[in-house]
Amino acid sequence: MTPTLAKEELTLTMYEGPVSPDWCPGCGDFGVLNALKKAALQLELLPHEMMVVSGIGCSSNLPGYIHSYGIHSLHGRALPVATGIKLANQDLHVVITGGDGDGYGIGMGHFIHAMRRNLDLTYIVMDNQIYGLTTGQTSPTTMQEVRTKSTPRGNAELPINPLALAIVSGATYVARGFSGNTRQLTDLFAGALAHRGFALIDVFSPCVTYNKINTYPWFKERVYDLAEEEGYDPANAQAALGKAFEWGQRIPTGLLYHSQQPIYEDSEPVLQRGPLVKQSLGISQALLNEMLAETM
Repeated sequence: MTPTLAKEELTLTMYEGPVSPDWCPGCGDFGVLNALKKAALQLELLPHEMMVVSGIGCSSNLPGYIHSYGIHSLHGRALPVATGIKLANQDLHVVITGGDGDGYGIGMGHFIHAMRRNLDLTYIVMDNQIYGLTTGQTSPTTMQEVRTKSTPRGNAELPINPLALAIVSGATYVARGFSGNTRQLTDLFAGALAHRGFALIDVFSPCVTYNKINTYPWFKERVYDLAEEEGYDPANAQAALGKAFEWGQRIPTGLLYHSQQPIYEDSEPVLQRGPLVKQSLGISQALLNEMLAETM
């Protein structure tokens, strides 16, 4: 980490991670990684000012591919890990990166509760509508009737609607992006990082290996930018819900919903004295060493 680096010295290459991505060539996650780096540069975030947390899955390898603090946590448990980090140090911009299986499947309970608390977190979900890491089973966002390795006769389950769920659960920044449009994606990420409150960006991130339906051409024929729709107001929750349910030949991308509400961190008196990591423990160094020795 480089805490003494001046913001004016930042370049995009300074966000390069210690290892190169090993995703399949053409994977949509490359676009997400690129857009996140550009958003950090746009906001002049120093590497040590950002923490990237992930769960398990192809997309969850992302913390290793960007120069920042990072942790690769447990399957479906990235949000509680990120919550602990944010409550310990509110000075950090905490970003969660994961997939639709990790976040909307095993992590669904954490997803809802983090939103209703309006924690100051940015959650980027690379939604490829399939389980990529485990080689092509149906995921919570797989469309009905789609044949996969686990549903050879067609998926009988109704896919969840993460955007509608986010709006009604209390998220205060709800957006959808597409890996094929990194310029829009960069602006959405930058807006989410600057937002105080829970931000969800659900990103159409095509799996070129296992999902042969929801491809780049499939999305390019259907997606449109809400920013270009005259009269659309992201502060209108009812209008946002309507857009969240729009699916088929026209699928909206961009900022669906934006609201300024009190965040969870503001409700805790202890946090008003500053980040926990900068507060005194109120115990002697000798006692601290003794406690650490018992747990190491």
